[in-house]
Amino acid sequence: MSKRGGARQGAGRKPKADEQELIEKLSAYNDTAHEKLKEAVESGEQWAVKMYFEYFYGKPNQTINHKNNGEKFETTVLSKEQQNKLIDKL
Repeated sequence: MSKRGGARQGAGRKPKADEQELIEKLSAYNDTAHEKLKEAVESGEQWAVKMYFEYFYGKPNQTINHKNNGEKFETTVLSKEQQNKLIDKL
């Protein structure tokens, strides 16, 4: 009979105290992290703009069109002016 069930060493969520300790250590970098994200958004880094919107507004619900008959989907690309307007709101 193999031994598969039961608790395993290292399995499960880390203790709350460990998580709190990590949060306290990283808290010293809050201002730096925010400044670096702002710089990345201002320089037009796509990953930074995406991250900003996903955290600020939440990820949009994904919808799937099952009746596109094999046609390509249209996408909207923001112009540099539109990007700058969004950045200015930061």
